[in-house]
Amino acid sequence: MKLVAVTSCPTGIAHSQMAAENLEQTAEELGHDIKVEVQGAMGAENELSDADIGAADAAIIASDTSVSQDRFSGIPLIKGTVKDAVNDAEGMIADAIEAADGDAPESEGEGSGSAGTGTVQQRRRGGDRSKSLVARLKRLFS
Repeated sequence: MKLVAVTSCPTGIAHSQMAAENLEQTAEELGHDIKVEVQGAMGAENELSDADIGAADAAIIASDTSVSQDRFSGIPLIKGTVKDAVNDAEGMIADAIEAADGDAPESEGEGSGSAGTGTVQQRRRGGDRSKSLVARLKRLFS
């Protein structure tokens, strides 16, 4: 599967580079092609072309700053923070693959357009809910 990604943080010196590297390594390990654009105070590195975006099955934006999403219209888009890409690149890639396959849950606009194109899925923060204290207590007492 072909993926494109943008990582961006306010300074763009370390965290966005780490996120980009982690996304690239994880995608390679999983057997997917990915091209990552890194944005920061110094500008953009490895800038994505229109051809790159057009050939992609899904896009990932891992940023702590605003990133223009206009370029990614028509393909499934997964948004998260730079921390998500550093700590859970595999999860972000899995979400992108799921969105590209059309298995992603519908966004807030239920009656909007065709399913699978232009879908934006925001990653939930806070980890796996099945591992939370409340979930563990429910299993313990049930």
